[in-house]
Amino acid sequence: MPCPSSCPPGLLALMAPGLALMATFSLSSQAGDRRALPVEKPPGVKGRTLILLDVNTKSPVRIISENFLSLQLDPSIIHDGWLDFLSSRRLVTLARGLAPAFLRFAGKRTDFLQFHNVKNPAKSRGGPGPDYYLKNYEDDIVRSDIALDKQKGCKIAQHPDIMLELQREKAAQMHLVLLKEQFSNTYSNLTLTARSLDKLYNFADCSGLHLIFALNALRRNPNNSWNSSNALSLLKYSASKKYNISWELGNEPNNYRTLIGRSVNGSQLGKDYVQLRSLLQLIRTYSRANLYGPNIGRPRKNVIALLEGFMKVAGSTVDAVTWQHYYIDGRVAKVTDFLKTRLLDTLSDQIRKIQKVVNTYTPGKKIWLEGVGATSSGGMNNLSDSYAAGFLWLNTLGLLASRGIDVVVRHSFLDHGHNHLVDHNFNPLPDYWLSLLYKRLIGPKVLAIHVAGLQRKPRPGRVIRDKLRIYAHCTSYHNHNYVRGSITLYIINLHRSRKKIKLAGTLRDKIVHQYLLQPYGKDGLHSKSVQLNGQPLAMVDDGTLPELKPRPLRAGRTLVIPPLTMSFYVVKNVNALACRYR
Repeated sequence: MPCPSSCPPGLLALMAPGLALMATFSLSSQAGDRRALPVEKPPGVKGRTLILLDVNTKSPVRIISENFLSLQLDPSIIHDGWLDFLSSRRLVTLARGLAPAFLRFAGKRTDFLQFHNVKNPAKSRGGPGPDYYLKNYEDDIVRSDIALDKQKGCKIAQHPDIMLELQREKAAQMHLVLLKEQFSNTYSNLTLTARSLDKLYNFADCSGLHLIFALNALRRNPNNSWNSSNALSLLKYSASKKYNISWELGNEPNNYRTLIGRSVNGSQLGKDYVQLRSLLQLIRTYSRANLYGPNIGRPRKNVIALLEGFMKVAGSTVDAVTWQHYYIDGRVAKVTDFLKTRLLDTLSDQIRKIQKVVNTYTPGKKIWLEGVGATSSGGMNNLSDSYAAGFLWLNTLGLLASRGIDVVVRHSFLDHGHNHLVDHNFNPLPDYWLSLLYKRLIGPKVLAIHVAGLQRKPRPGRVIRDKLRIYAHCTSYHNHNYVRGSITLYIINLHRSRKKIKLAGTLRDKIVHQYLLQPYGKDGLHSKSVQLNGQPLAMVDDGTLPELKPRPLRAGRTLVIPPLTMSFYVVKNVNALACRYR
């Protein structure tokens, strides 16, 4: 890109051929020879390293879905009772903040879920019996069910504190049951009633989320083909209610041998998906519904073989190919794990493997990462729900977008573990606020960046490697505080020292709005609260989301990135050609 006549001489050398053009940023590629670039020192720079940054604003390198950041709910919410509280005004408000998005209803218990078309959940609810609850609690639930039939539009409730307190007690007990099932790898069946499905759809619809429902794939016939009878009952009921739903079949099919001692190979799974597609086409409401799958686990050798078999048979049947990824074994995680660059980079190899298989059989087919979280095994308290876990989450978003993954589904919005965005008091956790900022500021167009480092006194063996990561997008069109043509940078600084970034080229001398996220309180990286530009973030007393106020920076000012922080910078009035039109 041509340099303006006003650029300093050092910048002319920076833009010489050989400078990497990347959608994601790792300074190891620029400083790999461990020598300073032969450029003059910019006036007034006293730090060890100044990073010069420009963005290609002419055309995007990728365009991702408007629903790129999406959400998941695990069927365990039927077991622990939280499904009955999805009509909570507070939960709906929090979910609306992340719309537009998909809401995937799936997880480990997907393949133990049975649909039963009954109207009175009080008679069929699993878990502790009615004696466990106050009679008023049970009566209120039934009355709310009756109200669902009488009301039109969104059904939003304000649950009494006593109901929430009883529910938290029940959920705590059921959490132990669910953990026991998880570690013993033996899962009990779950019953989804018609009323429960109504509540699930009501939550998605009122929150502006599009529901994706994963059907049970472990109902098998003697010849190991899929038994679709129960799924057909669910489909017919949903169609009778005119519910707008997309569909999947099963969850992590590579684990079926571990779950039930019976495996399903890729070819058979592909035939099952073809059968499901035929079933959908027979039901007018779902004749054009989207179908996603096969939602495999980590792409190891056996999983890749399953995916290849599936793609041969059903690659053209699905609208997007899906897989899952969890970074850490939740039983051994520690807070410093979230600062390891090699951990952040484990996703890159998986993306490459999945893309290779998909492009071999169906070039150009969309790819989704469904079911992603910091840790497996339900996560760890004060770790996967802490500020520190945000480094993994934000880097996941940036890396997937830059590599062309169309949608990423976060596990989970609310569940029994510690990978969630909202806790059982309905309070947003750090990753929720990070996701909210992302939704408010980041648009679907991904931009390439030009970067380089200027070192005043180069020291062999001491270079900025990949602990500073920069991503760039067009600013969201839905954010009316910024005119079209603005761009948003988001930056992860894993260093324990501050870093300086000088905006150059098309970004030079523009007004910048800063959104700096840091932990709030004395717990540091373990904190479950965050502050934005020095002000703690929390829901307003009236139950609404707070205004996310930026800190305006003087035009031409060097960006100073504090240590161990995540930040967003909106560069205003760039008039970027790539960002002016949808």
